Amino acid sequence: MNTNLFNTLRGKLVPAAPARNEAGGVACAMSPKAALAQYAATGCMNRTFYATADEQMKNVLALAQTVDAAFVAKTAIYARESGYMKDMPALLCAVLASRDRELLKATFPRVMDNARMVRNFVQIIRSGATGRKSLGTLPKRLVRDWIAARSDEQLFADSVGQTPSLADIIRMVHPHPGTPAREALYGYLIGQPHNAEVLPPVVRAYEAFKTGLVKTAPNVPFQMLTALDLRKDDWIEIAHTAPWHMTRMNLNTFARHGVFDNREVTRAVANRLANAELVRKARVFPYQLLAAYMTATNVPEIVRNALQDAMEIATANVPRIDGKVYIFPDVSGSMQSPVTSHRAGATTAVRCIDVAALVAASIMRRNGDAEVLPFGTTICSVPINARDSIMTNAQKLAAINGGGTNCSAPLVELNRRKAQADLIVYVSDNESWADPQRGRGTETMRQWAQFKVNNPNARLVCIDIQPYATTQAAESEDVLNVGGFSDQVFTLVARFAEGKLSGEHWIGEIDGISL
Repeated sequence: MNTNLFNTLRGKLVPAAPARNEAGGVACAMSPKAALAQYAATGCMNRTFYATADEQMKNVLALAQTVDAAFVAKTAIYARESGYMKDMPALLCAVLASRDRELLKATFPRVMDNARMVRNFVQIIRSGATGRKSLGTLPKRLVRDWIAARSDEQLFADSVGQTPSLADIIRMVHPHPGTPAREALYGYLIGQPHNAEVLPPVVRAYEAFKTGLVKTAPNVPFQMLTALDLRKDDWIEIAHTAPWHMTRMNLNTFARHGVFDNREVTRAVANRLANAELVRKARVFPYQLLAAYMTATNVPEIVRNALQDAMEIATANVPRIDGKVYIFPDVSGSMQSPVTSHRAGATTAVRCIDVAALVAASIMRRNGDAEVLPFGTTICSVPINARDSIMTNAQKLAAINGGGTNCSAPLVELNRRKAQADLIVYVSDNESWADPQRGRGTETMRQWAQFKVNNPNARLVCIDIQPYATTQAAESEDVLNVGGFSDQVFTLVARFAEGKLSGEHWIGEIDGISL
């Protein structure tokens, strides 16, 4: 007998991996529910490294027809409330408009929490992508109810944005004014005759500022003001009252217009950015703070330090793990692609590798003895000090370019060391193709089975930050696959590490959402 062929396996039988990922490597296919959740939590409906935007949308629509409508609704809510996504939740609501009216009524108010989401929903339905081109009776009523629930001030602020604009939506759904001020506001927004004297105060203040009758900038969205001829004092006033997200996004603009020459406003901006309550309320992605820190090079140090403080707050859900932790950030070539995909004229400067590095640095900061093993084709060495700031370590890790993708490489290294660990965390796009191709499963699962022989209680988490439908580690009681790049991922990792998630893990979390 050829003992090389029939050698006794140690540990659990490695699951079969009959699928191929987008890079051509051996992979485990996700279940339809898991795949839909993965797309919803990471997909931005633009071209990724391995797939076009059209392919991504077709996959989502096919999956949304495969699973039950209730799971579609729950996934839309999860993607918006926990994943902070925009396009995917709107798309799933548009699917519900054709599949289940009652579920759409339950889902719409929770997903459509701002004007951007409503515009996305209306545009997706009008495109015909989900099988209809008109809103129909129920969606129109839901949009009218949403408009009616907004205050005059909120609705005026909502008028920023196009494709479609709020004016287009008002023309489509014909909301009932209710008050003379609201009637005048509708006329003002859609360019129809109206009584200017009864317009809401914020609109009258804006018009007075535009014409120069008053010199104090009104409290309106930043985009309404940037096209105007503003003085330095106007910019100082804007910075003094700007909401949290506007502040984060316009630090360099404020610097160009001399805002930070005013020490009082500089302190106010720094205090706002580092305000724990405002950071949590803003539902900011940690990577957005990293992007702001990387680009805000001409602002005072107190403001840059405030961004670092905000990062510590935004990553507060990173778990402290009892036991030994290893983090494996993927630094391969495909991870150099933009985290929100390629968008014509609006591609983010933040790459997948920046997010992977950020997650690794965050976990290490909260777990001082954790070890980071970056990998590409092989293991990459980089000096990391757990006491350095998250920003500093994230930038060190993101500077690596490891070539191909070999997800099994760090596990091979741990097995070579006969290392002990309680939790292993991958952060990757899971497009592994450079591993050895042998046996019935992925090489990652073969190495994991070997690692479990000496570490029977160890758990494995695979955080996937791109919208693909395969994985290198099959779901099981000790393996969690989770997608996304919001701080909710840290919460799930913490619960899994504590043994508080079971069954289908992440899918169970989504299924547990109450409609």
